[in-house]
Amino acid sequence: MTSLAPTLPSVSTSPYHLTPEQIAHFDAHGYVVLPGRIPADLLARLQDAADDWIADGRALGPDHPEGPDYQWATRGGARRMFRVDYLHGKGSPASLELLGSPAVLGIAESLAGPDLVPTYESLVFKDTGDGAAIDWHQDAVHPRTHRIFNIDVYLDASKAGEGALRVAPGSHLAPVDVCQLQDEFGWDAPGVVQVELEPGDVLVHDVMVVHGSEAVTGNRLRRTIYYEFRAAEQIRTEGPWDAEWVDRRMRLLPLGLEAHARRFPDSEQFQWNASPEVRPQMSGDADAELRIAHLVHSPGSYCSAGSVPFTPEDD
Repeated sequence: MTSLAPTLPSVSTSPYHLTPEQIAHFDAHGYVVLPGRIPADLLARLQDAADDWIADGRALGPDHPEGPDYQWATRGGARRMFRVDYLHGKGSPASLELLGSPAVLGIAESLAGPDLVPTYESLVFKDTGDGAAIDWHQDAVHPRTHRIFNIDVYLDASKAGEGALRVAPGSHLAPVDVCQLQDEFGWDAPGVVQVELEPGDVLVHDVMVVHGSEAVTGNRLRRTIYYEFRAAEQIRTEGPWDAEWVDRRMRLLPLGLEAHARRFPDSEQFQWNASPEVRPQMSGDADAELRIAHLVHSPGSYCSAGSVPFTPEDD
C-alpha cells in the first residue's frame, strides 16, 4: 500500500476509535478482532432482525420475482438461502441503528477518514446443517491507495473445528492466485489462523486479505452482518461508482445516526465530521434512500469451480 486514507491523531479522545496498535495490526496482517464491540441491547435487536430477514426470504422462496435480495444456492443437494442484501428498509431499523452506532462508525472513521462511504450491507449465514465450504478468496482487488475494508458483526459464535473463518495474515498486500493456494496447501497454508469469535464480537478485514472456511457437518447457525466502507476520495479516483452514487450511499449515514439516537437516546452518539463538499443533501424521502443498488462491483480473486460464486462480504 503506497498511501493510506487519512487516519485520526495517534491519541484519540473517543473510546470508539481504533487505537494506534489496532490500526497497525490491521495494516500489517489485514484484519483485527474487536471482542465485545457491539452492546448487548443492540446485539439482541440485530439477532431478532436477522431471524425476520431470513424468514422473509424463505417465505418468498428461491425463484420469487420479488426476491432478488435473498440469495440461494444448491448445497448438499438442497436449495438453501445463504445471504440477504440491502438490509436497510427490510422491516427492522436495527441495521440502521448499527450503521449509525459509534461502535461501527468509530472503526470506519479510523480506517477511512471522516469522508467514509458505506458501500455494502448484507447478512451472510450458514444455516444449521449447512456446512458448505467457502473457498479461499479475496473480496475485491484494487490498487491499494486507500484502505477498503469490511466490518463483520458476528451474531453467533464461530469456533475452530466448526467452520470458523480462516485468514491468511499479510495476504492483503497483493493479488493472490487463490486456485494455486488451494491446490498446493488446501486449508493449511503457512501462517493461516482460525479466527474464533463470540456473539457481539467484530472482525475487521481488508477486502484483499485471503480468507475462507472449510466444509463441516452438523454445524450450528452462524449469522454475520457485513458493512463495507471506502473513502469517498478512493471511489472518486478509482471507481467503480460515480459521484451521484456516492452521494446517494452517503445519505444512509444521517439516517443511521438518527436511528441510533432515536433508539438509544441515553447512549453516546457518533459525531460525524464529513467534509462539506461530500456531506450529502437529503431528499426527505427516507424510503427512497434505503436501497441504492450496485450495478457494478470491484472484481475479486477466487477459485469457485463447483462452489458458490463470491460477492463482497462472503466468508
